[in-house]
Amino acid sequence: MTDLAVMAAGIKLENPLILASGILDENGYTMRRVLQEGAAAVVTKSIGTAERPGYKTPVVVDLPDGNLLNAVGLSNPGIKDFGGEIRIALEANKPVIGSIFGSSPEEYGELAHSMQLYGAAAVELNLSCPHVNGTGLEMGSDPEMVEAIVNAVKNRVSIPVLAKLSPNVSNMLEIAYSCSKANSIVVINTIKGMAIDINARKPVLSNYYGGLSGKAVKYVGLRYVYEIKKETGFDVIGVGGISNAEDVVEYMMAGASAVQIGTAVGRYGRGIFSAISHDLALLAERLKVDRISDLKGAAL
Repeated sequence: MTDLAVMAAGIKLENPLILASGILDENGYTMRRVLQEGAAAVVTKSIGTAERPGYKTPVVVDLPDGNLLNAVGLSNPGIKDFGGEIRIALEANKPVIGSIFGSSPEEYGELAHSMQLYGAAAVELNLSCPHVNGTGLEMGSDPEMVEAIVNAVKNRVSIPVLAKLSPNVSNMLEIAYSCSKANSIVVINTIKGMAIDINARKPVLSNYYGGLSGKAVKYVGLRYVYEIKKETGFDVIGVGGISNAEDVVEYMMAGASAVQIGTAVGRYGRGIFSAISHDLALLAERLKVDRISDLKGAAL
């Protein structure tokens, strides 16, 4: 039987499938349920220092062919009220990765420290939200600031640090190199996009533009995983357009240690994790590998 276990960011996972930040992950009970139904780990919703209401509706647009536009606006309850949710999710006895956003290196450091105290197995730095200005997330395009944030967090915690980067930049490799002290680089976050309501003659989203996710971004995600792994050798976790076992294998062959799944969970439900795990074992047998990790970097 194929061994689906992998190591990603120094964390052992029973399979390479992680719930991406932003779906079914603000509530401890839903995170626990996702873990119980096959995900190897979950990433929480991005949490800031204080409660944030986010944008007015509509904040999500369901697009054809398994794609999605969203501009939620980083709504979250704030770090002080999130510890209980993590503790509930941890009842599944699997890793919970705390996603955080801030406006300065010091703020990121404080948030990461709180996540560690709450029991998070790792912390993911949201350096890449494409539709929120004025929160400090635009700092993700500045290599020096990204390096300062990563260093500040590493100085405050002993758990692994993941840096989630944006595809909406022109200097991806430079930013990736600035994350050399992180335990893993996560690529990609959503791509800037928008949709127009031709009857109302205005953008559909209340924020006008948002982040595009789903099948359309898979090939961009693969490109960045491949490029970052090839050029830096850093540990990489792939995100973007993953909905089946073949997608997972493509990302792993491009160099990913594990993958995160988001939009497809909203479309197909929590059972997607167990379904992909089952198909992944069969696919690995067809590819004649005893361990799924043996496929990592095969296309490099």
